[in-house]
Amino acid sequence: MHAPDGFIDVPVSAAAGVLAAGAIAVSLRGARRELDDTARPGAGAGAERTAPLAGLVAAFIFAVQMLNFPVAAGTSGHLLGGALAAILVGPYTGVLCVSVVLLLQSVLFADGGLTALGVNITTMALTTTVVAYALFRGLVKVLPRSRRSVTAASFVAALVSVPASAVVFTLLYAVGGTTDVSIGKVATAMVGVHVLIGLGEAAITALTVGAVIAVRPDLVHGARGLRQKLKLRVNGELVDAPETAEPVPAPARSPRRVWTAGLVTSLVLAGFVSFYASANPDGLEKVAADHGIDKQAEEHAVADSPLADYGVKDVDDARLSGGLAGVIGVGVTVVAGTGVFWAVRRRRTTDEQAEATSPAGTSV
Repeated sequence: MHAPDGFIDVPVSAAAGVLAAGAIAVSLRGARRELDDTARPGAGAGAERTAPLAGLVAAFIFAVQMLNFPVAAGTSGHLLGGALAAILVGPYTGVLCVSVVLLLQSVLFADGGLTALGVNITTMALTTTVVAYALFRGLVKVLPRSRRSVTAASFVAALVSVPASAVVFTLLYAVGGTTDVSIGKVATAMVGVHVLIGLGEAAITALTVGAVIAVRPDLVHGARGLRQKLKLRVNGELVDAPETAEPVPAPARSPRRVWTAGLVTSLVLAGFVSFYASANPDGLEKVAADHGIDKQAEEHAVADSPLADYGVKDVDDARLSGGLAGVIGVGVTVVAGTGVFWAVRRRRTTDEQAEATSPAGTSV
């Protein structure tokens, strides 16, 4: 669903860019709290290890976005990732995860226009994350507190987030579209195909969240506070034990195995499995071609990039070229993402230290 340059005019693209920049600024502040909140209780300096986990989520989203899956009528879809990121590492950090992916895709792989970057962040990062996490939290509150409930809520939230993204794109196009087309027809086509794509998004999100919860529920932001109730036998019957005043902290285990497994999985998906992805146009590309939205599409500013179109320039073997590009993309994303989140986490620590040593923060 990466919009290229030329679909939406300059004023609306600029306005979307301002909105995206504001969302990123707010997310940077919110992510500082989330990176602390997701630290395992009692881990102390181990909170620094949440930055690599957030970077891994960004890399995993990059890898899975290379796996276009067929939906219907010669159309394919791919993961947007906002719901998955929000549930795993928190909504603010999730916005940053997807934004990092979109930025690198645009600059290195000529996927998504440079002037349309604000549009893509607004539709694919901000909209999906906000809609998915709000719905997810609402469902978790009313469903039984169990791992299955978290997985089910993840499925529904991811499903709804994709057509919501399509609706926002349609609204932006209604205001700043560069071709004269029927907005009603565009809206119907966009929402219809993205509901189908949403089913794939929901399945991937639910399977991933369920897999992480099965081994390390303490690493899932959306499952914080989730714990099995203690049962006591009273007069031959099992009853719920009274709630303790303080929850029992999760064991301070290293997330290294989860990180390693996630990185290896991302590399395999991007470097090997991506070769078998569907070659059909994705939902936006198909709708644009069918309804004439792409008449004013512009060539990407870095179309001659060595990694353009997810292939390595001058490597003739298609399988090898695509695999190398995928591996490079995962590597760059995990390094860039980890660097961003490490800097965010370190900034919070620095601010706290400055506050503690300031005259106003000095205890008497």
